[in-house]
Amino acid sequence: MVRMTARPMEQVDLSDQLSATEPTRYFAAARAANGPVQWSDAQHGWMIISHEAVEAAFREPETLSADRVGPLERIAHGQPEAFQRVVELLRGWMIFRDPPTHTRLREPVKAAFTPRRVGSFEGRIQGIVDEVLDALPDGEVDLREAFAGPIPGYVIAAILGVDREDRNRFQSWSRDLAHIVFSTSPGSIPEGAVQRSSAGFTSFFSDLIDRERAQPSGTILSAIANMETSSLNHMELIGACTLLLFAGHETTSTLLNTAAGTLLERPELLEWVRKHPEAYPTFVDELLRTQGPARSMVRKVALAHERGGKQLEPGQTVYICIGAANHDESAFEAPATFDPLRDPNPHFGFGWGLHFCIGAPLARLEAGIALRSFVERFPVIEPAGPIAPLKGSILGCGRDAVIARLGR
Repeated sequence: MVRMTARPMEQVDLSDQLSATEPTRYFAAARAANGPVQWSDAQHGWMIISHEAVEAAFREPETLSADRVGPLERIAHGQPEAFQRVVELLRGWMIFRDPPTHTRLREPVKAAFTPRRVGSFEGRIQGIVDEVLDALPDGEVDLREAFAGPIPGYVIAAILGVDREDRNRFQSWSRDLAHIVFSTSPGSIPEGAVQRSSAGFTSFFSDLIDRERAQPSGTILSAIANMETSSLNHMELIGACTLLLFAGHETTSTLLNTAAGTLLERPELLEWVRKHPEAYPTFVDELLRTQGPARSMVRKVALAHERGGKQLEPGQTVYICIGAANHDESAFEAPATFDPLRDPNPHFGFGWGLHFCIGAPLARLEAGIALRSFVERFPVIEPAGPIAPLKGSILGCGRDAVIARLGR
């Protein structure tokens, strides 16, 4: 059994901003010091930080559990009724469940996100992007507020059949829910936020599901709600819809805002994409590799086992460090270099294996259309003051508001 104490300088700490701003150097030093699997006192858990070890971890749900519903249910016993309703909602989130429940929750949603259906959204996405860009003024603009935020919200609303006027409501509920989803101590979340998000989403999607069953509209929600082979109960279906709305909005918004900041930081890269519009697919994938919204995914040790030469015990927390794996020199040539034509690019920006993101094709399509249209629409894109730096948390990565000066 490895000792869980080492000199702090040799331990990975995902709250150390160097791990986000200089990930290649940071994680290479960490692997050299303590190997691909190592304990972190800062996060009170095991860090998996090599590409090979991360891939293996994603492949083994029987030893590393993704289940977060069980722990939340235990917390809920001592919490107000509002918190218990949130837990009921999250039972439908496939990303928080293990097989066989994960498989049962995932299959109906996966069946609705066929390549043909996703491809059919291209014209609708382009129309939404054009409308948002039409509204952007020349001059100083908060790109997070006016560009990166609205587009994913409008797109996922259109795909689910949600009225655009409801966007502000579900954005507010998503922010409340994010406090619970990304909290290391969810029991401390204020009851008001918990109650708003759970009651709002439950009532909202109950009405939409009833509408789609009475008058199917051909949306993704319609396909899921009317799938004859689905075994989802009512609350699981609401949970699945909430996950799609939450994940499809929050992560893509973060990616677009981060990408805008990168283009402002690197005018030579901005000019390059202007001259190579055919490269947006690989450009987006390189954004996901180097600064994707997800930095780590949390697991619990389900069975005692050895991993990377270390002994892991049941109940311990494990962080599958996507951000570390995406900068591993054993998997990527010159990983510190942003290469917009990198191919192959085996990054883990959408997870991998059993929990690979169902919405990945949609996110790639949406980000490519939004960034290409933005760059083509504005010949002048330049910073309007200091550029918000890239910041990393334990689970995610992004920027604060990115302020630009635009000119047509």
